[in-house]
Amino acid sequence: SVPACCSARYNLALLAFFGFFLLYALRVNLSVALVDMVEPNTSLAKNTTSNVCPEHSSTINVPRNTTGEKYSWDADTQGWILGSFFYGYIITQIPGGYLASKIGGKLLLGFGVFGTSVFTLLTPLAANLGVGYLIAVRALEGLGEGVTFPAMHSMWSSWAPPLERSKLLSISYAGAQLGTVVSLPLSGLICYYMNWVYVFYIFGTLGVLWFFFWMWLVSDTPETHRSISHAEREYILSSLKDQLSTQKSVPWRPILESLPLWAIVVAHFSYNWTFYTLLTLLPTYMKEILRFDAQENGFLSALPYFGCWLCIILSGQIADYLREKQNLSTVCVRKSFTLIGMIGPAVFLVAAGFIGCNYALAVAFVTISTTLGGFCTSGYSINHLDIAPSYAGILLGITNSFATIPGMVGPVIAKNLTHNNTVGEWQTVFYIAASINLFGAIFFALFASGEVQDWAVSGYHLHRN
Repeated sequence: SVPACCSARYNLALLAFFGFFLLYALRVNLSVALVDMVEPNTSLAKNTTSNVCPEHSSTINVPRNTTGEKYSWDADTQGWILGSFFYGYIITQIPGGYLASKIGGKLLLGFGVFGTSVFTLLTPLAANLGVGYLIAVRALEGLGEGVTFPAMHSMWSSWAPPLERSKLLSISYAGAQLGTVVSLPLSGLICYYMNWVYVFYIFGTLGVLWFFFWMWLVSDTPETHRSISHAEREYILSSLKDQLSTQKSVPWRPILESLPLWAIVVAHFSYNWTFYTLLTLLPTYMKEILRFDAQENGFLSALPYFGCWLCIILSGQIADYLREKQNLSTVCVRKSFTLIGMIGPAVFLVAAGFIGCNYALAVAFVTISTTLGGFCTSGYSINHLDIAPSYAGILLGITNSFATIPGMVGPVIAKNLTHNNTVGEWQTVFYIAASINLFGAIFFALFASGEVQDWAVSGYHLHRN
């Protein structure tokens, strides 16, 4: 095979890595900044948490910057602000996949990041104008980000040789986890030493910069790439020749009737329920129940995603090794990685609710839970490319639409269940997440497939008619 170092396909993976890094940084910075944007007494009517866990702030008190504007938004309003992103995000998933198959993923992904960055730059202005404007800007950010994953899947369908799929995709999507890792503590520090508005200005500017590199260095297919070596182009094209469909029309009906696709939908939905509940509410849980202050909070909130990032990169290497060298079937690898990546987190998440105020254990359990979730990237997460490479962008659009619903309802339900912020209420939140995870894992193990489906290859329509 063609060497990986400095190859066009690995350059694409690296640029995509930074793109998803920024997308997630732009997405999660609000969870941290929000803690600082709200007047301290509005989120809790009465401080019922003081008797749950003792305060334990051992950090040196640096004079904190308090120049940022404060808003009196109650808990429910905050829930809507955090959820609004997903209302935009869900709308563009399927159109994103469809458009990517028509105009290519490069423009779509590029402008998706660019649009999100521009709206991030406008966030402080919107917050000043009123909560409605802020919700609108977040929803528009969601619209921009909604096309990015389908666009990337669509690009990989023409760039990733089948036996390098887990590696290349896990590199590019691992950026999302690292973006979470870096932006949670960094946003905390920016809020602490500067002012929350800079959280949005700094990340927004970086996103705009990335856009120019992406447009300049990347191309949609190996055929159109300016500097790809002849050997690499031939290697990629020959490895994909029997896998892609040449027909122009999308076989919508067989797609929607495909059980292996629904197996991915259920797994994707279940995994995201836990992921989004934690992503949006972990800072709150740590502040209200475990009573960490904001500086500690950022680093400890980030730890789980660092574990997940490492796990994604490693499991991608392992998955392709098992398929290539150990001759394990693709479906076997996808199913076992999904089972580890969903049952593991469920167990540790429930455990995290039961250890009271043992901070070290709480952080350890949540970290292990999120880390094991990284196995899913080489499980259900890239299974779209196994069953229908030509339509991978569209399939991801479909599964991601369903998988966005937890982002919309999860945090709202969790906020509603935790009005008094007691440990018991949080246990319920963790229970719900864990049982949804279990169900998804079992469903995927029963119905997933690793083969290219009949309807996804060129000759399919000839047999039918």
